[in-house]
Amino acid sequence: MILMEKKKLKLAFYWAASCGGCEIAVLDINEKILDIVAIADILFWPVAIDVKYKDVEEMPDKHIDVCFFNGAIRTEEQEYMAKLLRKKSKTLVAFGSCAQLGGIPGLANIADKKEIFERAYLQSPSTVNPNSTTPKTICKVQEGELKLPEFFDTVKTLDQTVDVDYYLPGCPPTPEQIVTAVEAIAKNELPPKGAVLAPEKSVCDECPRKMEDKKISKIYRVYEITPDPERCLLEQGIICMGPATRGGCGAQCINANMPCTGCGGPCPNAVEQGAAMISALSSILGVEEEKNPEYNAEKLIAQIKDPLGTFYKYSLPASILKRRIMKK
Repeated sequence: MILMEKKKLKLAFYWAASCGGCEIAVLDINEKILDIVAIADILFWPVAIDVKYKDVEEMPDKHIDVCFFNGAIRTEEQEYMAKLLRKKSKTLVAFGSCAQLGGIPGLANIADKKEIFERAYLQSPSTVNPNSTTPKTICKVQEGELKLPEFFDTVKTLDQTVDVDYYLPGCPPTPEQIVTAVEAIAKNELPPKGAVLAPEKSVCDECPRKMEDKKISKIYRVYEITPDPERCLLEQGIICMGPATRGGCGAQCINANMPCTGCGGPCPNAVEQGAAMISALSSILGVEEEKNPEYNAEKLIAQIKDPLGTFYKYSLPASILKRRIMKK
């Protein structure tokens, strides 16, 4: 049980560029939500309660004890809310992969606004748009002037926009991680600022499968093979991001016979998640064939379909790469 406090915490939740799964994850703590209600008042949670931006704007600075901010920064509105909630909150938590690393929305950093709009509104097979209409920031209609937030060329992480106190990883964070974080806040037992609120170990450390250090010469996609549920997926030729991904999830995907895709972010002390995984894969892929005169490294690498989406599925904006360089 979460310890009762005499003075209730003031919490806020906000949803920026993300799928909404982090909002559902809060509800997935089930009956533990009653413990949270006992110690905290939720002042701002647009997806669940009727509150307006002006309600936050009118709050005194640092009025909110903890704000859980999920989602990357994709638009002008999200940037404004990140700065506003930072100003109004004592503690700001990057909640989930998108806020921490940029997440799947961050894969859009291979393009810019123009390319994204052309694909979404003009070129996709299901689009019928004879007038080639695309969203405009300002549009005048008979009733007046309509305004939309500016759509940025680059997706950014929360900490590339404002100062962040803590990170709660995952896509979404598990109910256990959420409850542990709230309990730590309630008991004033948080680690030093900047910490990731998850164990300092990799997904491989939590994985129950047998690792035999075998070399591989072929890469399989998940639908091309029925893996042995007892053996390491990576050693069966299925790219599993476990070696390069922070644990805390209980290896849930792997236990369902699916590879880790890296949502927990980089392991502690790793400079870069994608590079770390590429290094791990290179230590076992094609090693036995290197002495063969017909060895062809490029042919081996070509087996990896969508390297960017595989190694940087959640972390492109937070990586050394950050985005594709666009020629003006």
